[in-house]
Amino acid sequence: MSDAMASRSVQRGTAMLRRLDPAVAASFGCILLLLLLGSLYSRSFLSPEYLLQQLKVASFLGVIATGMMLVILLGQIDLSVPWVVTSGAMMACAVAAHGTTGAVIAIPCGILCGAAIGIVNGIGVAYLRIPSMIITLATNAVAQGLMVAYTGGFAPQDAASRAMRYLATGNAVPGLPNAVLVWAVVGAAAIWMLSRTTFGRSIYAIGNREQAAYLSGIDTRRVTMLAFALSGALSAFGGVLLAGYASKAAQSMGDAYLLPSIAAVVLGGTHILGGRGSYLGTVAGVVLITLLQSILSVMQISEAGRQLIYGAVIILMLLIYGRQKT
Repeated sequence: MSDAMASRSVQRGTAMLRRLDPAVAASFGCILLLLLLGSLYSRSFLSPEYLLQQLKVASFLGVIATGMMLVILLGQIDLSVPWVVTSGAMMACAVAAHGTTGAVIAIPCGILCGAAIGIVNGIGVAYLRIPSMIITLATNAVAQGLMVAYTGGFAPQDAASRAMRYLATGNAVPGLPNAVLVWAVVGAAAIWMLSRTTFGRSIYAIGNREQAAYLSGIDTRRVTMLAFALSGALSAFGGVLLAGYASKAAQSMGDAYLLPSIAAVVLGGTHILGGRGSYLGTVAGVVLITLLQSILSVMQISEAGRQLIYGAVIILMLLIYGRQKT
């Protein structure tokens, strides 16, 4: 009896290994390698406090990358992330300045601002058939222009609300940052949506072949528009968290999240042409990129050197693991 159970356990383990995406496995392997390299330069690199801080920093990118993953699964791209992040942060802080009521609705207003930009992107891609690269670049430029006009070209003066700061820097659970909990909730919702709902399955179907999905009865235009709306909302939510972390919004605060959000999704095994990918891989990609940025800082490499190494490592990993057979 025990031999039979052991045999079944071995078979299950073998089946799990076969199903494991090589890109996901490679990402986790690189994470372990970076942790080892970091520990050689600083003993505190493997301390629970430092690792928790890195996970907190990763959570902001993780929320933004969740929305990017939905769009990439469709076989599209969202290049409006930089100023959607900034717009969500600025609008949330602006609303928070209007007394108690403003403080209450600041976070929803910031998220809705991003969702509105995402809907514009979705309408352009799904209904007007504009290439996603073009329409999202255009909306990014429009959002930038609107925010610069709003601030007059100066740094925003409005501060984040108490709720925004608590959400980004507080600890509802002792020892665990709220930002990490927020990412966990967003991630759990994304996993449930992609694996358990018709909407999630439709995203995969459209990414595999949009025409076949349409002929099977899927409203491809509505699904595409909703995916872009969610991408915009999550990017803006990431901006709200960043504003809470820094206590205020800043010009171009989202610029640093465009390449990492795309790289995290693709490094995690999501096919850049859509149709395949898992959220576990995106988590691995986010953590990998965050640790890479951290170890370059620990090594005290100049900013130019850091950018060079960071870009080269991402390109190398994309060439090795980011491509999949069609």
